[in-house]
Amino acid sequence: MLQDNYRLTGSRSASQDPEFIAKAIEDDNYFWRKVPTHYPVQDMRQLPTGNPRALPKIQKSFGKEPRKEANIRRERREAVKKAFARCWRSYRSKAFKSDELGPISGKSKELFGGWGATLVDSLDTLWIMSMRSEFEEAVNAAVSIDFTTCVIETVNAFETAIRYLGGFLAAYDLSGDLRLLRKAREVGDMLYKAFDTPNRMPISRWDFENAKKGGKQVAPEMEWLAEVGSFSMEFTRLSVLTGDPKWYDAAERVRVALEEQQSSTQLPGMWPFALNPRDMNFNSDTTFGLGALADSTYEYLPKMFAMMGGLMPSYQSMYENSMETAIKHLLFRPMVPDSADILISGTMHIGSKEGKKALNLEHQGQHLVCFAGGMLAIGGKLFDKPEHLEAATKLVDGCIWTYNALPLGIMPENFVMEPCPSDKECGWDELIWKRAVLREAGEDDLDNMEKADEIIAQSRLPKGFTKIPEPGYLLRPEAIESVFILYRITGRPDLLESAWVMFESIQMNTKTALANAALGDVTVHGDPPKEDSMESFWMGETLK
Repeated sequence: MLQDNYRLTGSRSASQDPEFIAKAIEDDNYFWRKVPTHYPVQDMRQLPTGNPRALPKIQKSFGKEPRKEANIRRERREAVKKAFARCWRSYRSKAFKSDELGPISGKSKELFGGWGATLVDSLDTLWIMSMRSEFEEAVNAAVSIDFTTCVIETVNAFETAIRYLGGFLAAYDLSGDLRLLRKAREVGDMLYKAFDTPNRMPISRWDFENAKKGGKQVAPEMEWLAEVGSFSMEFTRLSVLTGDPKWYDAAERVRVALEEQQSSTQLPGMWPFALNPRDMNFNSDTTFGLGALADSTYEYLPKMFAMMGGLMPSYQSMYENSMETAIKHLLFRPMVPDSADILISGTMHIGSKEGKKALNLEHQGQHLVCFAGGMLAIGGKLFDKPEHLEAATKLVDGCIWTYNALPLGIMPENFVMEPCPSDKECGWDELIWKRAVLREAGEDDLDNMEKADEIIAQSRLPKGFTKIPEPGYLLRPEAIESVFILYRITGRPDLLESAWVMFESIQMNTKTALANAALGDVTVHGDPPKEDSMESFWMGETLK
């Protein structure tokens, strides 16, 4: 078969030859290429050409590693690999080719199309961890996935792009195995049909069967920012590797629409959570933030600039404009017992007061928004923005502080903190904290300290937290990933220790007889309640 004939594990020179690649991955008979196109592109945008710019070096130049530190690093690396290998063996034996393994029940779960989300998402981790025999077995399984059938009615196109398309592309870039690029193209051809709408805007919650039957489609009137603006990296990389500009064109149309409306939103510089792709209206909603519903649209901006070798300056201006607004309006210093100089990113609600626009910052932090520290660190180095690196440092330190403040050493999914009166005036005040606890609980009498103590005890609130609406932990990667990025940029040795403490806390509290499980509540002391869930990003991102 063609896939067997063009198996090229490690053969980089051949796998980079455009003619060879085209022959290896071309399949005009593939189902998704034959589905009728109702709204063909009339003016295909082409990938930028020219010599890439010389970009600033992001990573710190590390000197020779002392033997003692090298030994510690290797021991810790092996511990992480051991944790991954244990999860992989359980997945391999009990849920292979399924989307997820239930880490408590041992049952398989199909939440992302039934195409093996964990299998594909883990491919590059297997390669990076030098588990080559397992990688080869996984690739053999992954290349047989049938993307013409689906076990769920509505496909999340964004999740499919990051877990499947991103998984295949990353594994191909590492291994050079053209079977993986061929598979990436299959996923790309499928996802491209979600853009077959009158204005070429994507359908994020995609009716798979309707598209499969060749039905006409139209973009919805409401989609989340992250699910519209986060195709750029995977789609552009696929176009670069295949030489077919159609995916780049699809992502570029979204980028242009975002750029055109960036300065006309209710919080100029940023885009709101909710967009209207059907009417191309990206500036009407009144809620803004860097966390869930928005995150990766912002994260991809500096990464796209770097990936395109600086040939698309719009990504720089879009990043700088959005982060100028975010740093000014979203970041706040919380009041904490040790007066640590940290930052948390909140959620902005635009309202009105006495006929004028009013900005109301909700001082709610999220585990997911911890990605912002890594993003700002990269952007700060890439675009020579020291203030971004400073904000990144305080955001990462804030995530570390939050991990350490909880009894299990793990940050909750969602929490609320009381802001300091100002950056300079930030001493701990027990009375202000307790009044804030009462206010968050909806109490009228803000001087009822007995009631405040009762709420604090019942809700198990560590000092500094005024409410923890979502006390779970989903095995998320964002915090430890940003610690990793900031360490590679600054070389701060304390970040290594913080990351290790985070890993040990997570491993100790989430470990099951089979693998690792999401936690229902990290505010408890002792054994936390576990949930029968292990999303693919645990092995595809967190442990990697």
